Amino acid sequence: MKFSLSWLKAHLETDATITEVADCLNRIGLEVEGIENPADALADFRIARVIRAAPHPQADKLQVLSVDPGDGSALQVVCGAPNARAGMLGVFGPAGATVPSNGMLLKVAEIRGVESNGMMCSEMELGAGEDHDGILDLPADAPLGMGYADYAGLNDPVIDVSITPNRQDCMGVRGIARDLAAAGLGTLKPLNVPAVTAKGACPVEIRTDDSEGCPAFYGRVIKGVSNKASPDWMQRRLKSAGQKPISALVDITNYVMLDHGRPSHAYDLAQLSGAVVARKAVDGESVTALNGKEYSLTSGMTVIADDNGVHDIAGIMGGEHSGCSDATADVLLEVAYFTPERIAKTGQALMLTSDARTRFERGVDPAFLDDGLEIITALILDICGGEASEIVRAGTPPTDTRRIAFEPARTLSLGGIDVAADKQKAILESLGFAVDAEWNVTIPTWRRDVEGSADLVEEVVRMIGLDHVPSTPLPRTDGVATPTATPMQKLERKMRRAAAAGGMNEAINWSFLPEKDAAAFGAKAGHGDDWTLANPISEDMKVMRPSLLPGLLSATARNMDRGASSVRLFEIGRRYFRAKDGSSDERLTLGLVLAGDKTARSWQGGKAARFDVYDAKAQVIALLSSAGVATDNLMVMGFDDTGLGDHYHPGQSATLRQGPKNVLASFGTLHPATAKAFDLDGAVVAAEIYLDAIPQKKAKGPANFMRPAFAPPALQSVRRDFAFLVPQTTPAADLLRVIRGCDKANIVDVSLFDRFAGQGVPEGQVSLALEVVMQPADKSYTDEDLKAMSDKVIAAAAKVGGVLRG
Repeated sequence: MKFSLSWLKAHLETDATITEVADCLNRIGLEVEGIENPADALADFRIARVIRAAPHPQADKLQVLSVDPGDGSALQVVCGAPNARAGMLGVFGPAGATVPSNGMLLKVAEIRGVESNGMMCSEMELGAGEDHDGILDLPADAPLGMGYADYAGLNDPVIDVSITPNRQDCMGVRGIARDLAAAGLGTLKPLNVPAVTAKGACPVEIRTDDSEGCPAFYGRVIKGVSNKASPDWMQRRLKSAGQKPISALVDITNYVMLDHGRPSHAYDLAQLSGAVVARKAVDGESVTALNGKEYSLTSGMTVIADDNGVHDIAGIMGGEHSGCSDATADVLLEVAYFTPERIAKTGQALMLTSDARTRFERGVDPAFLDDGLEIITALILDICGGEASEIVRAGTPPTDTRRIAFEPARTLSLGGIDVAADKQKAILESLGFAVDAEWNVTIPTWRRDVEGSADLVEEVVRMIGLDHVPSTPLPRTDGVATPTATPMQKLERKMRRAAAAGGMNEAINWSFLPEKDAAAFGAKAGHGDDWTLANPISEDMKVMRPSLLPGLLSATARNMDRGASSVRLFEIGRRYFRAKDGSSDERLTLGLVLAGDKTARSWQGGKAARFDVYDAKAQVIALLSSAGVATDNLMVMGFDDTGLGDHYHPGQSATLRQGPKNVLASFGTLHPATAKAFDLDGAVVAAEIYLDAIPQKKAKGPANFMRPAFAPPALQSVRRDFAFLVPQTTPAADLLRVIRGCDKANIVDVSLFDRFAGQGVPEGQVSLALEVVMQPADKSYTDEDLKAMSDKVIAAAAKVGGVLRG
């Protein structure tokens, strides 16, 4: 919420500077997000007089002005404004100044052969309005040489405060002033509620037929208004809050909403027919709101309607048809109390936000209907004229007060600050609470968030200052602390460090995806359906991610678009699925993407090497190895019906499994269609490691954090090469696996060093050459031992169709 310092001081009697105000707000828990002063952008702009105005010798539509900026000098300025004339007062920007509206730096320049030293500015160029037809024409009594910001009252800092959802009382400037006064920064000024003289009964029937959604609906008619522009002071305050002035009637309702946190609505009476009623919508009804969009309504929503239909989505946005215009002469002013829960559900269902909804769904003060209506009415009568009818009060607002028994000692035990009881009483009373002699505290109607004594402790602590809460460490049990990290948390830490050590950069992406991205990486692996949000932040964040790869690929595209030649990203997070029983199924996963150049371009090696599927496989195996997985025994298999490989290139992707069913990881080159969907050029490889599928080791005995001593073998290993003819469809990994397992007592390593197909190899087959490493334990191998082990290797190869090549 934004407001200017002068606006705050309209409610708070204080001499505090903007810095002191900001410090106090932060201290009492109202976080300041920023401070801006509109005068800063106008520091170089001064009130100047046009001494002479002569035609430009080379251009019919330009004039050459002689301008006095207030120091008695005469600067030559070329100007194209039709209203520029000798003797007028305007605003001059010298060379070196920056134009607020467009950021243009003014320089001494030649315009059609005539030197120009700065410019005379229009209202739009100064950011002070929309008029750009000519330069700003100031009154004759404007002080020559004065800074324009000071003259226009723009030297007024604007403070931006982040209001948490529980502080509905601070959704108006007066509520913030009340908090500051309670914190000792000043004195809260009395609320001025004007007494409006009503003239005659209200000519319109007003009632509420939806006591659940709209318990109270107050209104009155004001006839004979003139909907002109609102006064400058009001426009300045609205602009400081980020609001665009529209017309007096609209500006007044917006102003009171920001000033007191009290939304209201003014209807053009000429557009209404019959009784004006707060009621439930009928399924299928629709209304075109003030934003120009049509909304379909349901029976769970509260609306304001007349005999012709709906005019207002109650508490959220008025209708386009009955809104006030320049021609409006009579208005119906509505001030109502809407149930916060009803407003929140309606806004979520329609995906419609507004300043009014922000306040109503938090809960406005139900006791401020009469005062709010009188304040708004008085402003309309003062600015727009007219006569006000008597007030119609339909329904009853929920103004029942609540009481909480409070013990002052709780402030020390719960809040950690020792505050005298009389000081606590003074703080609570300054915030609007009533405290009797037995410390029964009556909650003001504007504090819907206060429910128990702990909330009262928070109020006292806030006003003393959150920075006064001592930092007290929790007591520590004697001895060595028991480990608290779960095995999965330990695995996550280990994998994060291993991935970073492998040269990759960690990314942290949103857990939400657009529907099209989720569909490309959807849940087809038996986990269940994707989670689609009923009320997403935006259409691009509608589905909980079923894969980490879309976020990583989007990040990769952004990096590549900004000139990155090599991208190595990983992320550890959860994939989200909806199980068949409707529960949430969250799967911890590590995703990685490699794109661009694997090596740098060099005069020695020519072009840079690109990442391929084997790089992804190598990264996966290295990471699984760091997790304690015996990677030598993993099976390299296709995707079958897992649905995990739809986004991969069908001939350049696979899964790594521990047994035929337990998929530990998937990897491969991205499918060209998927890469195109993410605007990625060239080969991109990716992988996902399913950390939840990695079997956890069972603890055996007491924890031992020391590595076993390194004991090198006493005898030299023996290496033998074998070449086998196998069918082309047989994965080399299958051959390696069966040979590695045929004699575990002696064979310690098997590696592939050659693959050949061509002359000498039968069609449909391929020659795979392997190196087998055999390690003797207590004695050297004899020829008979080596022959026996070779026979085992040959026999094992035969299990997968391998024949020793002659």
